Amino acid sequence: MSSYKLHSLFGLVLGLLFFQNPLAIYMSLVSSNIPDNDHKLRKDNVYKLIITGLLIFIVLYILKLPYYLGILLCILGLIFYFSSHRGFTHSLLGIVILSSLIFSIIKLGSSILLSLGLFGNYQYSHYLSILIFIILMSIFSLNRRLVLPSILIFSGLFYLFPNIYLNDYIILFSIVIGLFSHIILDSFTSSGVKVLYPLSGRKFYKKFGIVSLIILIILAILIYNGFLLLLINFLFKNYDLSLFIIKFHNLMF
Repeated sequence: MSSYKLHSLFGLVLGLLFFQNPLAIYMSLVSSNIPDNDHKLRKDNVYKLIITGLLIFIVLYILKLPYYLGILLCILGLIFYFSSHRGFTHSLLGIVILSSLIFSIIKLGSSILLSLGLFGNYQYSHYLSILIFIILMSIFSLNRRLVLPSILIFSGLFYLFPNIYLNDYIILFSIVIGLFSHIILDSFTSSGVKVLYPLSGRKFYKKFGIVSLIILIILAILIYNGFLLLLINFLFKNYDLSLFIIKFHNLMF
């Protein structure tokens, strides 16, 4: 298992490459640690996730609110419980299912909080409700030493990138980027990753990681208006390189 610090840093860097929104960047950081919940050292977190899901299910059922939020949390926990390390959760199919589940949990949880009127008419209530569930995912997925620093990082990002525009696509894609960053980093280890599991048990190594990283960097520069594009524009605004990138970006979109 690669260092949780490296996974967090890599997820943060990719988030900065693709997004300007601090919540999306924070979500990438948190998601980069989620696949390792299949590790035996994380079983306590998995048990807590399942128990939390059951409690939420009971409370919401009593309150006659959408109780399937608790069911989704239990399903997420059970996936980690029954997965072998670097198996399903470290595959492309795993990314699709995990990202769909996490996205649904965040969206449904956010809508429930808003329906309860906990934030009144606060201008950023939608933003805050999503943040609460991202922090919840960080508690179950990040090393305890990183939970508070990650929140501080988010605060710093919010100061640097006060962009509160957030749609479903950005939320979902930030989760996918974080999960995929974990697979890329693990491919550089001697154990490799079973990217096509359960369809194939073949392991992928450094070459897969390098190609994937190159593709992501190209996408970040040429298509997505993330921090990297802003930085290149700031540093090289008088040079042809940034002019080419900006013109290409405007041409494509």
